[in-house]
Amino acid sequence: MDREALVIRNQAMTEAFHSTPLKHQARRALLRMASHFPIPNGRRTHTDRILLIRPDHLGDVLLTAPAIHALKSANPQLEIHALVGPWSADVMANFPEVDLVLTLPFPGFSRTAKENLRSPYQLAVSTAAHLRRIGYGCAIIMRPDHWWGALVAQLAGIPTRIGYDLTDVTPYLTEAVPFTHEHAVLQNVRLLHKWVKSPQPEHLVNDYLVHENDRAYVNGYLSTWGVPHAKPIFCIHPGTGTAVKHWTEAGWAQVADILTEQLNAQVVFTGSEKELALVRRIIGNMKQPAVITAGDTGVGQLAALFRRAKVVLGPDSGPLHLAAAVQTPTVTLFGPADPVEFGPWGSPQKHMVLTSDIGCRPCRVIDWSGDDLSYHPCVREITVARVLDAARRVVQST
Repeated sequence: MDREALVIRNQAMTEAFHSTPLKHQARRALLRMASHFPIPNGRRTHTDRILLIRPDHLGDVLLTAPAIHALKSANPQLEIHALVGPWSADVMANFPEVDLVLTLPFPGFSRTAKENLRSPYQLAVSTAAHLRRIGYGCAIIMRPDHWWGALVAQLAGIPTRIGYDLTDVTPYLTEAVPFTHEHAVLQNVRLLHKWVKSPQPEHLVNDYLVHENDRAYVNGYLSTWGVPHAKPIFCIHPGTGTAVKHWTEAGWAQVADILTEQLNAQVVFTGSEKELALVRRIIGNMKQPAVITAGDTGVGQLAALFRRAKVVLGPDSGPLHLAAAVQTPTVTLFGPADPVEFGPWGSPQKHMVLTSDIGCRPCRVIDWSGDDLSYHPCVREITVARVLDAARRVVQST
């Protein structure tokens, strides 16, 4: 299939993917009716206690940090609570501005399948009852399309509920903010306009605290691989949550070999335990020695490792946002996701984004598992030369 035909094919499939199925249209109609049922406000409403609802995983939670910093800085009297998935609890707990972190296995974000059709709504009712007992003056639905979180906030009787003006979310809100196509950091901050008055982007700081015990763990771990503290390192995080975002294993092997020589640094491969096989295959194609930490680091330890690195490279994923949050230069390869919204936050000279010029990108479909991946080459079209050039540039920028 020639390139133009492939783009037309993928654009048609993307349009079909983003259309609303009939069962979702029926659910939307029923939930819209349910949103009109009168629900009294909680009896224990604390006007200075705010609940942030953020169901997402690592990257999206990290991009919430600048908004949280700005909120607490402008309003130190506020008591900020966060309702997150257990997969993000440690990350959110690392933000000193957050007073309490509550966890919930959000439907649609948990790795386990739902028990039945009723279970998400039963969980919404029980969660709302718990939140009602705590008492909140306001709930902020941080994920733009998260209608379930907005439903929970309404059932909890939280008097002020702020989120984005999207079809499934708006019925449960008391204040719907017009949605704008911009970076997620700016989207998060705009939801807080009642407390934060239009800060300049350069004043929105994205940082992640690195703790001394995590630094010590990383230094000790690397020393067992024969890497002294004085030896420069760079990191490659080749894995991500979906195959369509992956670059080529041969490409990573070449980049690792060449940068080892050009940066006079030790390459360290990071990842989860599930990505260990991927890392080993890449190293099998290399000529230079490599260190493997896949499966052996938690978020805090990974942050400490990235903080020590000259540069971190990888496809679009949460760990690349973590690297940016500890102020280490990054090179991120983007495919189906939109870097305008989800690129690393920071100077473009320090955090470079690489994309293909194929016409169907960004499709915003991160799982094409039902289709042949050869039809979705957006990440794999990025050349080794471009990755190497970007790595050298961001290192020189610091």
